[in-house]
Amino acid sequence: MSEETPFDARIQVAEVVRAEPFPEANKPELAKLWLDVGGETLRSAGQVCYNHDPADLVGRQVLCATNLGSVRIAGFESEALTVGVPDEDGHPVLVTPDEEVPLGGTLY
Repeated sequence: MSEETPFDARIQVAEVVRAEPFPEANKPELAKLWLDVGGETLRSAGQVCYNHDPADLVGRQVLCATNLGSVRIAGFESEALTVGVPDEDGHPVLVTPDEEVPLGGTLY
């Protein structure tokens, strides 16, 4: 995807197709996410369990950075950074579109 964006990172819309707790990771409240970005599934490890139950995330659209490279966390390769903003305690709340939009769309 070569859409122009003012950001250094490519932020795309994805749908969570699978989510599960990640207790073997050293970070608290981490979850494993599988994200459909429109024809491609990427994995993401994110500290989303402070404000979100992994089971409730399946089918939800989220924003994720898809061109930052990957990192391995406790044997799980995280290929995308799921985007959030801090709540009043500094814990991530996922950024999501207000309405359903096409998967893979790029933030501009």
